[in-house]
Amino acid sequence: MRFLKVNNNGGFSLTKEFIGNNIPEYAILSHTWGEDTEEVTFQDLKDGTGKSKAGYKKIQFCGERAGQDGIQYFWVDTCCIDKSNNTELARAINSMFRWYRDAHKCYVYLSDVSGSMSNNFHQLPWEPAFRAREHLGDKKTLEQQIHQITNIPIAALRGTPLPQFDVEERLLWAEVRQTTHGEDKAYSMLGIFDVYMPLIYGEGREHAFKRLRKEIQNSLTENEQYRKYIQDLRVTDPREDKRRIEKTKGGLLKGSYRWILEHSDFQQWRDDEQSRLL
Repeated sequence: MRFLKVNNNGGFSLTKEFIGNNIPEYAILSHTWGEDTEEVTFQDLKDGTGKSKAGYKKIQFCGERAGQDGIQYFWVDTCCIDKSNNTELARAINSMFRWYRDAHKCYVYLSDVSGSMSNNFHQLPWEPAFRAREHLGDKKTLEQQIHQITNIPIAALRGTPLPQFDVEERLLWAEVRQTTHGEDKAYSMLGIFDVYMPLIYGEGREHAFKRLRKEIQNSLTENEQYRKYIQDLRVTDPREDKRRIEKTKGGLLKGSYRWILEHSDFQQWRDDEQSRLL
């Protein structure tokens, strides 16, 4: 994960890439994308250009707000991902949900809502309020409006574990989402279902959702198998275990043994000469 770092002079610069658990506390920007030609890219920052682009103001704002909140690092998707590197782009999209979830602060910029908290809340432009650095609210104070616009249940906004909502309901949360590429509508749901899949731009929205549903089903099947194995391995009375195993001739745990033997971690340990006990 690559960040922008707030400098002592109020500016910011790109950092090295942080890997694994060595991730500092950071803020993150959620925003409405403008025209591609007006968004600041990774290459713009590398070349020291892009300050004349409209999107630069959003980055400036995020850096200033992070500095005010005592946060040295911040992340913006337009310029912290090298989109010319397909491997990095795929890793970023598959990690996006986790990155937003783990951020210490998330600043949201919406270009189509005003600072006026009137009844026509979602019909007015936010641009003047954003430029004036006006604080419009947070997830808690605006949860009713977020719920009405996105159809995401308030319980989910308050932190209820997502697996408690069924698959079809969660898929509906993206129903009104607008994306530049049709496939991104499916890719944006990867973190919601805690699944991963390769990106294939050009496959189209329908095919992307078909692959997403397949990954979701595979995940549900694996979780159900895991639940069954754990249930089979629960702590019980050894005398009762002996009677049941004798009765079933070992069939009770047969699936668990097969799962362990076929697991990639076990096979890697088995095939590694330095891991062998004998």
